[in-house]
Parts: sequence; structure tokens; C-alpha cells
Amino acid sequence: MNNRFRVIVLILFGVLSLLSIRAAFDIRFSFDFEQFFPIGDPDLDAFKEFVKEFETDDNFLLIAIHRPQGVFERDFLEKFQRLSLDCRDLPHVQQVQSLTKIGYPVKTPFGLTTVPAIHVDRPDLYASDRARLLQDERFVRNLISEDGKTLVLFLKTIESIELKQARELMAGVETLVGKYKFSNVHYLGRPYFQQEMVRLQQREIVVATIVSAILVSLVMYLVFRRFWGTVVAVISLALGLLLFVGFLGGFVRELNTLSALYPVLVLIIGTSDIVHIMSKYNDELHKGQERRTAMWNTIRDVGLATFMTALTTAIGFASLVTNRVMPIKDFGINAAVGVMIAYFTVILFTTAMLTWFRADQIAQPEKEHAFWARLLQGIVDFTRQRPRAIVLSTLVLVLFSMFGISRITTNYDIISNLPKNSKITSDFLFFEKHLAGFRPMELAIYTQGDYRANDFEVLQEMEKIEQQLHRVDFIQAIFSSTALYKSINQMYHNNRPDAYRLPETKAEFEAYQRLAKRMPQLSAQVMVSKDELKARITSRLGDIGADRIKEYGQQLDRWIAQNINPKIIKVKRTGTGLIMDKNADYVRSNLLLGLGSSIGLISLIIALVLRSFRMMIIFLVPNLVPLLVAGALLGYWGVELDAGISIVFSVVFGIAVDDTIHFLSKFKLERNRGQSVEDALRITLLETGKALILTTVFLFFGFLVLLFSQHPTSVVIGLLTSITLFAGMVTELMLAPVLVRWLIRDKN
Repeated sequence: MNNRFRVIVLILFGVLSLLSIRAAFDIRFSFDFEQFFPIGDPDLDAFKEFVKEFETDDNFLLIAIHRPQGVFERDFLEKFQRLSLDCRDLPHVQQVQSLTKIGYPVKTPFGLTTVPAIHVDRPDLYASDRARLLQDERFVRNLISEDGKTLVLFLKTIESIELKQARELMAGVETLVGKYKFSNVHYLGRPYFQQEMVRLQQREIVVATIVSAILVSLVMYLVFRRFWGTVVAVISLALGLLLFVGFLGGFVRELNTLSALYPVLVLIIGTSDIVHIMSKYNDELHKGQERRTAMWNTIRDVGLATFMTALTTAIGFASLVTNRVMPIKDFGINAAVGVMIAYFTVILFTTAMLTWFRADQIAQPEKEHAFWARLLQGIVDFTRQRPRAIVLSTLVLVLFSMFGISRITTNYDIISNLPKNSKITSDFLFFEKHLAGFRPMELAIYTQGDYRANDFEVLQEMEKIEQQLHRVDFIQAIFSSTALYKSINQMYHNNRPDAYRLPETKAEFEAYQRLAKRMPQLSAQVMVSKDELKARITSRLGDIGADRIKEYGQQLDRWIAQNINPKIIKVKRTGTGLIMDKNADYVRSNLLLGLGSSIGLISLIIALVLRSFRMMIIFLVPNLVPLLVAGALLGYWGVELDAGISIVFSVVFGIAVDDTIHFLSKFKLERNRGQSVEDALRITLLETGKALILTTVFLFFGFLVLLFSQHPTSVVIGLLTSITLFAGMVTELMLAPVLVRWLIRDKN
């Protein structure tokens, strides 16, 4: 490679780097639950129609303030009341609800009036207020905890609040909380999740990049033991990452929770390419070749294999495009682009820069080659002498893995996907323990015939459903338009707790209807559509997992079919919780579809390039074993297979095949040169085995970088990928030579 080529390469990458730095400032982050809704799902379409009639079920922010001594203390209640009033002026808040603002309706000879739920300025009434509130199902676990030690402020926000708006709202809330010196405060809701998850996401990317960069630099020095060789490798990898960041800023809409994996993937996969190229280049220099000749020999011998590894890895990631969950789909596309960017950076920049240095600045000491020769020759001899033991061990591993796979579940829950040791997680657990949970379940009520949502018959059917829901311990809050008529009935019976029920006769109900129009709404949410043809029963569930909720939902559907009059109402389950839970079903189907298409396409490419069906078999078998190991570990560890974890299989397969491609490409090259099967195997293992082991060891520790993540999914991905890639190396070194000897014969 001449100086002119080097200058062109430097100018090209210099321009691309400047453009990437500019584009990097346009990167945006997002964490919307809607991202995880499966595309094209009929239930999603039904939910969108539900939202049009009512509103979203996540347009809220809950502020829970805990006082261990109990909330019924004058100074505390006065500050809480002032906080409630001040929150009305916060940006993006449409309505505020709290027990210091709510009143019980009272009918007097002079008309309808209300008495406060909490007499803030009457401490002498606190005991009776507390007793009444803790018996009221409308408020317990919604606006007050069962033990009377936590009050909740409900802020109804604008729909689909965005990150910038969420940050503005949370800044205002935190300022007010600080103003009134509340100390034990917990938050729940979309604005809070938006802000905190994006903040953690940004931190994850920075930490992953820094730790990966340190690891790469260390490994490169340990491998090559030369300063300039390490510098070239590290600069090449940093340049590839910078170009990828530029791509994300210029062409990607927003980054999601899986974005922390990007720097790890780009750096680690790029390192694999560099190790193979630099190892071969060093070998050529070691043979006494001139630098330019050594590089051309390197490109000739491993250039195609390196391209094939990049292509197959990209295909492995791109297989995720079949996924119906958008963050997974985007991750697959972006990761595939990142792999190819890393490859072209290595093949152009790295190769150009290496030839600038003398052999003694790049090459390793002679004594290290002797160590590798002894180790790899030992592997050759072992696979020749113990083929049956290797095959039997593989079969045992497969059976062990199949049993583990049978134990995989998809009972997705929210808590297992929240960052460890973070305030957002502790807040979530606080609400789960003391108040109504986060996970919503909506029942859309469709009136039939001439019935309307506020008719006595419709409300009676809705009440049946609500009573059935009350029998379930993990349903922690229930609300509907029936609450208005129950509260009126209670008012007519001196506000006795046992009178909180629908009137017994239609005549009583019709009398209540006239009052209902003058009564204040008990909920900040819209409970009946404008045309009165539809209503909703809204509830909040404990975080018990997608599979359990799905099972209960099916039971509820059967109960409704048997007990609710279809001539009066029809009922359909909906809400963000239901849509997100359906991911469990799609994870199973998309995993098999995406992985199957990836395996099929990559195998076909291998068969066409190597022009041998037997070579395809040798390629396929050692790379299916790591997939089985990955599945087994999920089962034995008891890790739920959710949308995030499902990408492991594409990652593992896409990367694991790289070593096999290098192995088979070198073997075929030696066979074409006239070598026997045994000699070709020996030469292949001696020349590619070092790079194969080094890259796998590096990948093993590289993915362990994700153990520094606070996000449980990233931790599992890192640990799972590391272990299965190591298993892939073992099967490649042990099983592949056995299969070659069985399937490839010398011509007599």
C-alpha cells in the first residue's frame, strides 16, 4: 500500500469523523412504554380506539408522601394541602386530586353540599376522618395507604407527555417538594419513568463505553505487546465507534433502553476483526515478508473470511427485523449497521495504518509462537485420538440443554426489568407494597341496543363485574362510573360505609340521576364516552407477571361470557398493561422466526461460498450447540424470556459463526493447495487457532462489561453471551475437527 492510498484513507476518515461529531449532538433518547407495543396487533388497534373515546391510562403522576407517625397531623396536612394547590400551576398538569380537596356529598334541607374528606383545620375531627377514609374503597390504596401513613397526590398530565415536558414537570414537582421540606417522597407515573429511565440509559452508555475502551486497550496490549500495534488497533476501534455514533445521530429517530449495548457490540466485534487481521499480518512479518507483501497476503488469506464474519454477524442482528416489538427491531437494524461500519473501518483504516510501521513495532516475540504451537498441536492430537469422547460429551451437553430449555418461562414482570439499586425501583416497590400498583387493566364496556352507559341496567351489569374483580387479591384498585351513584346512595344514608352501593330499585336510581349531573366528579379520568355508548372499568394490578395476568384475563373473559347479559353490554379487556403483556407471545414466535431465518440464510451463504453441502453441516452443528446452551441457562437460572433477553440468541449466533467461518475458509484454502485432510486441519488450527482463542477470550470478558449495568436485562445479556460464546469456542475447537474427519475424505 502506497502513501497516496494512506493519505486518501486519512482524508476520508477525517471528513467522516467531523460529520459524525456533528451528528452525535442530534442523538435523542426516549423511554415510552408504547415503544414495546407489538406492531400490527388487533388488540393494539382496539386500545387506540379506546384512547380516542376516553384517554390514555398512563397520563398521570402520583406523588406519595410517607409519614411514619401517620398523616393526620395538622402541620403535615396543611403543607400537603398547599402542595396540592401549588401543583395546579405546574406545566403540563391538567388536574390535581387529593384527599385535602375532596369532599363527601351531603343533602340538606337547603340543597346539596359537601363536607371535607379531611378537615385540615379541625384536629378534633381527625380520628373520625381517618376511620371513615380507611373504610372507603374509593380512596384506600389510591389516595391514602391502608395504614394511614401515606397520602397520595394525583396529577393528571397531558396525554403522551414527551421527555422535555416530563423533565419540566418533574423539575417543578421536586422544587415544590423541597419548598415544603417533605423528605419521604415517592413517585410513580409516565413523566417520572421517562425522566429517570433516560437518565439511567445515558449513564449506561457512558459507563459501557469507558469500561469497554479500557478493556480493549488492555487486551490489545496483552495480545500484541507493542505500543504502536496497540495504538493502531485502539484508534481504529474508536474511529469505528465514532462513525457509528454519527450514524445514530444522523439516521436514527431515538435511542431506547437497549442502546447501552451498542458501544459494547461495536468495540468488541470490531476487535475480533482486528485480532484476526493483525495476527495474520504478524505471522507474515514473522516469516520475513516485507510489510506490503505481508499485508497483501493477509488480505488474500483472511480478507474474505473477515468480510463473511462481518456479513453473517450483521445478518444475525438483522434477523431481529422480523420482531413485532419496535425497540428490538430497531436494535437489530442498528447493530447490523454498526457491525458493517466497524468492518469497513478495520479493513480500510487499520490495514492502511499498519503498513506505516516497521515489523519490530508490530510483530510479537518469537517465544510466544512456540507456546501457541504446542497448545494448538495438543488440540489437534486430542481431537484425532478422542473423537467418540468428544461426540458423546456433546450429546450429553445437548440433552442437558434440552432439559433446561423446557424450563424457560415468559412470565414478564416490571420489577425484574427496572434498574437495581435505583430510586425508581424503590419507588415502584413502595407503591406495590403500600398503594395500588402501576400495571393498569381496562375493561371497555360497549352498550347494546338502546341502552346507554348511565342506564340502571348497564350499571348493574358493570357492578357485577366490579364485584368479581374485588374477589381477586392482586387487583388493588377499581373505579368506574358506578362510584358516582354509589356515593349518592351513601349520601342518602348518612354517609354510612355499608351504604356505598348502587340503589336497589330503578325508581331510586332515576331520582339519583338528577343529582348526578350536579355532583362533582370523583375521578380525574373520563369514565363515560361523550355519546354515552361506551364506558370503562379501570383497575390497577400488582406486578405478578404477564403469564399470570394473561391466565386471569382468560378466566375473567369466561366469567363475563357466563354471567353478563350480552343484550345489555359487551366487554373487552384493553389497556397498556394488556398490550405490553402480549409481548410474551410475540417473543416466542418472533424468536423462532428470526433465529430460524438467520440460521437458514447464513447456512445458505456458507454453502454457496464454500461450494459444499458437507461444509455447511460442519459449519452448522458446532454453532447450534451454543444456542442450546443459551436457552438452557435461561431455564436453569429461572430468567424470564422477555423481549430484551430474546436478542441474546441472535447475538450469540451472529458472533459464534465468525470463528467457524475463519476455520472453514482456511481449511478450504489449504485443501485447494493440495494438502491432505489431516495436514489441512493441522495447518488450519495452528494458524487460525490463536486468533480464534484470543477473540473468544476477549469476547468473553468484553460482554462481561455489561455486569456493570444497573439494568437487569443488560446484565443477563452480558453474562449469557459470555458463557455461550465460550461454549461455542470449545465446540469449534473440539467438534469441528471431528466432523471434518468424518465428512471430508482424501481422494485416493
